[in-house]
Amino acid sequence: MADVTDPSIDIAYLDVRSDKSDTNWLLLDYENEKSDKLQLTQTGTGGLAELREVLDDSKASYAYVRVAYANDKESTREKFILVVWIGPQCKVMRKAKISVHSADVKGALRVYSIEVAAREKDDLNEDPIVVRLRKVRRFRAFLLRSDAFC
Repeated sequence: MADVTDPSIDIAYLDVRSDKSDTNWLLLDYENEKSDKLQLTQTGTGGLAELREVLDDSKASYAYVRVAYANDKESTREKFILVVWIGPQCKVMRKAKISVHSADVKGALRVYSIEVAAREKDDLNEDPIVVRLRKVRRFRAFLLRSDAFC
């Protein structure tokens, strides 16, 4: 199990979710190479582009990001994503624990539209993520309409 009890994690999570805050991402890293305790290491206001710059190729990390995109010509939509980062030089034992630890992280960073598994920084380019977010929205709308017929 991953230890996500650090109170600063929940404070940062609420900050990213707040409409009154410019903070739009947070990053969780392991306390050290042998520890299963996660700690808040950074937050930012520069979105996915800024987050990509701070990811360490030798680490496994988790990020929570608010993504804003144009809904139509006159409005924007904001959705949240969970990023599971496994850097290309991450150690094998750390990689092996990620699937188990992800469940604990999902309990702490509980509301998000999609999970993005990132192995390279290019996996965090905004355009493909926005496409995925739009598909999720359409699928959920379809399900809601379908439930009306049941």
